[in-house]
Amino acid sequence: MRLAARDKLEGVLRDGMAAIHAGDALSRFVQRTARDEIRIGDRVVAPAVGIWVAALGKAAPQMLSALERVAFDRIRGGIAVAPDGHFTHFASAVTKIAAGHPVPNEAGERAARKLLSLVQNIPPGDILVVLLSGGASALTTCPAPGLTLEDLQRATRLLLASGAEIAEVNSVRTHCSCFSGGRLAAASRTRMIEVLAISDVIGDRPEVIGSGPCSPDPSTFSDALAVIDRFGLQAEMPIRVMMHLKSGVEGGVEESHSPGDPALNGVHYQIISSNQDARRAVCEAGERRGLRVVDLGEILSGEARRMGRRLAALAGSLQASEPILLVAGGETVVRVQGQGRGGRNQELALAAALSWAELGGVNEVALVTMGTDGRDGPTPASGAFADSETVAKALAEGVDARVMLDDNDAYGFFSSVEGVLVTGPTGTNVMDLVLIMVEMKGAGSD
Repeated sequence: MRLAARDKLEGVLRDGMAAIHAGDALSRFVQRTARDEIRIGDRVVAPAVGIWVAALGKAAPQMLSALERVAFDRIRGGIAVAPDGHFTHFASAVTKIAAGHPVPNEAGERAARKLLSLVQNIPPGDILVVLLSGGASALTTCPAPGLTLEDLQRATRLLLASGAEIAEVNSVRTHCSCFSGGRLAAASRTRMIEVLAISDVIGDRPEVIGSGPCSPDPSTFSDALAVIDRFGLQAEMPIRVMMHLKSGVEGGVEESHSPGDPALNGVHYQIISSNQDARRAVCEAGERRGLRVVDLGEILSGEARRMGRRLAALAGSLQASEPILLVAGGETVVRVQGQGRGGRNQELALAAALSWAELGGVNEVALVTMGTDGRDGPTPASGAFADSETVAKALAEGVDARVMLDDNDAYGFFSSVEGVLVTGPTGTNVMDLVLIMVEMKGAGSD
């Protein structure tokens, strides 16, 4: 089953991903009318109104390119911030800034401060269009007064290694920022602000996507401190971060903008693409290949290895009278305890492979995992392929899957068995996908 299953899974994934490009998603929401108006969703921008752009995140360059195709002559200026390697050519007067991700750097801080200055000088009669996607939290890190970039770099590394969910990570980052938590929108001189967002978070919560630079934030300083306590990071967290958060709890620092805050009047928010769209596109691609497809929903959460074991058990126990393709979406986390390399998708795949090797079962099983932005953790991979033969194949090469998993070295493991999936930047970012092919043993595979 191995080669045929991998070809089929990767083909389905490739076709599905082609259908959810960020530029295409934006083009469905932004159009030019016969009267030379720019229509953004159900709102209309009159011909005399200038457009200013803040494009933030991994998929922001693709969204900006699509916006230019519709409204090039209307764009007065702006700033686009994305990781290096994600940029495309821009024809308009928008400045490109390549910044650090997932750990922020000086370029990201400069970009955030430039954006705050930009929006403060937009003519009140013009409009600010914010193109927002995942990664914006790190790419536009702007330390609150009293904090330094080094403080936030250290805090980010600790939180990412702790196993905290992205909403928890962003709760801390938002309360250490002068950019997130609605602060970009509040700083804007114009009260006409259109946010077009591609969701990379479970539940599509606006305050979590990119740490909500234009969204009200229902979390508090107390919530941020509770995250640090929950993961036992008090002693390792920079002292200035702890003092800042405690001062916020005591009322010494202003909270981020809460729901109903008049400073955010005039902000209109639209999610234009999400994991649901990705799963739908993948399911349709599988059905076109004649597969029976089951969408498990947005169920990927919690620790990657635990989710890998659960999915492996489900796939191994199904009554599969015909080939079944299971599709799951969401985003897991990794609690880093070893010294290896490997993102959440590869760790999930390795845990699933180990489960299949240990449990056996009545089915032939194979899976492919992918971060839809094209990058899985601190590796060049976007995900991995694994099946019931993967662990045995590695053992024949002298590679112990259990040891590699304990060392958080899923990338090293899959590199040794040619199981790494590499795509490069994809032009979108809607969390992760897991595709599992299930077939009864001895049924054959085409």
